[in-house]
Amino acid sequence: MTGFICIITETLPAGLLPQIASGLSISNSLAGQTVTAYALGSLLAAIPLTIATQSWRRRNVLLLAIAGFFIFNSITALSSHYWLTLMARFFAGVAAGLSWSLLAGYARRMVAIHQQGKAMAIAMVGTPIALSLGLPLGTWLGGVIGWRSAFAGISALTVVLVIWVLTSVPDYPGQSRHERLPLLHVLTTKGVRPVLSVVITWMLAHNILYTYIAPFLDLAGLASQTDVILLTFGLAALLAIAVTGRLVDRHLRTCVLASLAIFTLVSVVFMASAQVPAVIYAGVAVWGFTFGGAATLLQTALADSAGEGADLALSINVVAWNGAIAAGGLVGGILLNNWGAQVFPPVLILLLIIAFLITWRAREQGFRAGARPGH
Repeated sequence: MTGFICIITETLPAGLLPQIASGLSISNSLAGQTVTAYALGSLLAAIPLTIATQSWRRRNVLLLAIAGFFIFNSITALSSHYWLTLMARFFAGVAAGLSWSLLAGYARRMVAIHQQGKAMAIAMVGTPIALSLGLPLGTWLGGVIGWRSAFAGISALTVVLVIWVLTSVPDYPGQSRHERLPLLHVLTTKGVRPVLSVVITWMLAHNILYTYIAPFLDLAGLASQTDVILLTFGLAALLAIAVTGRLVDRHLRTCVLASLAIFTLVSVVFMASAQVPAVIYAGVAVWGFTFGGAATLLQTALADSAGEGADLALSINVVAWNGAIAAGGLVGGILLNNWGAQVFPPVLILLLIIAFLITWRAREQGFRAGARPGH
């Protein structure tokens, strides 16, 4: 549920951009900066906040992040001033940066070592639910009852979540001073950099296409069906999480290699048949299936590689992941403006081949062959 709130808070302005612009008497482009501010908050806060709260009890850190969503989504719902709204969005992103660096490690602590991958898959299920169901529902509700009420609804969800955490979630101690590892030590741990490199290349490829999916779909005359196609993507991603949960603890390396290889093949098909609607629908479904387990697979590989530095490594992952999202928007925009959406598939193929080769070479450290350690 925390992951769901992170994603719905991040993406809801995209679905309600005209209403937000009208409500704050600003242009659509200025309203779009509410998404940028959120991403910037996550990027800047993830690592320093994770370091600052390493010694805190884990449930207190989780409650702090959730409280941040309540406070800053409530301010967004009530604010009539653009700059106040922008600041609220920035600090909501700060709460998200702390949340994402905490969630994976927290989920792993709750279970035995041989169940950690499956626990991660369950904890990450809020993301595709938010993208496939939460965002369309939030956009619809925002159109019916107003965009402010939609953000107020998210704040109400956080109150429910705080109660749920207090009554159901076990607490764990933070790290003592001698247990904490320096950032540079974690970053230079064998296996960490290959995994982060795959995060950057894979997510950059994904976000170039996902961010500009509407102009790409227009090549096949499907721009008016963007919502249906994104729903198809989201449902396929949900199915992938169920499959990933069963496979991640024994076949993590195989799953990553297969996901990258299949996404590469889909990109080849898109390059050859981007004008065929049936091919686009089938390709998007397969693409969604390859993406659905990505967060679970990559964060599990990263946490396994980092060992005692897992929380700090996962905070670096937040930066890498959000940086790839931002870069995807920038690179995709340059490609679209200069060469058109038809150039996306060749660029994706190049990035995915790089990610595949990095994964292939990281057989001993990063993406180990066989069952996960301790399985």
